[in-house]
Amino acid sequence: MMHSSLGEFLSQGTEILASGPVAMIFIEDRVEMTTTLRHHLDCGFAEVVAFVPDAFDLPYDVESRIHRVPFDCSRREAVFDAINRVIDVAAPGCWLYYCYNAEYLFYPFSETRSVGEMLTFHAEERRAAMLTYVIDLYAANLEAYPNGVSLEDAHLDKSGYYAQARLDPETGHPLERQLDFFGGVRWRYEEHIPKVSRKIDRISLFRARPGLRLLEDHRFNEPEYNTYACPWHHNLTAAVCSFRTAKALKRNPGSAFEIDSFYWHNSTPFDWQARQLLDLGLIEPGQWF
Repeated sequence: MMHSSLGEFLSQGTEILASGPVAMIFIEDRVEMTTTLRHHLDCGFAEVVAFVPDAFDLPYDVESRIHRVPFDCSRREAVFDAINRVIDVAAPGCWLYYCYNAEYLFYPFSETRSVGEMLTFHAEERRAAMLTYVIDLYAANLEAYPNGVSLEDAHLDKSGYYAQARLDPETGHPLERQLDFFGGVRWRYEEHIPKVSRKIDRISLFRARPGLRLLEDHRFNEPEYNTYACPWHHNLTAAVCSFRTAKALKRNPGSAFEIDSFYWHNSTPFDWQARQLLDLGLIEPGQWF
């Protein structure tokens, strides 16, 4: 369905945002926008909403299955504002998800289970949000793929990830069950990455509730939403496998000519299976089997 504006979508979105899960895909450029939308349709989201510039064309078989909202993602804060406006009109408890183009959600057993099945289990564990790790993908051969993006030549770092305590700014003490996670291309090329963008943790899946706000560091104003697990055991985690960092580094004049290859001794081909991410310890099945 085509919508004339974000305001019009929100005014008519009561039914769309009634129960979910609803995927919000923010299209920054034309790179892999169609594969991104198809991937999330295949995940089993009840609705997929594409926030996309008017000038971008989509294939009919994709456009006929999504809600298209005209949107300009060039201002970083505009994305967060749009998500918060969706939260305001979504029914309390509706599961929402967000990502950008050239990003792909993977969760435990996603080859055989729908995202709705996973979130039903997660909700039964009294969880209202899910930690996702943004795992950097990159083309190994930059001569063949100079923008750093290739589904066929996609690689990821199999190690080099780490966490640090997240400190309470008021007390200086570690926050309970909250950590800052780092790794991947952002860690290896951190001199080219703004400090605010170096973390790889994102709460991509969450339930709407009155007063909830997504902050510009990808955290929420509700502390429990920012935790990686409940107090009594490990919970599910997921991954957003993303070409976004590699794409930005090869587009930015300050880094493009400094990087001849993203490949290093800890690179491994990405096989586009959640099983690989589980084996590498990059996602956690928790108690779900």
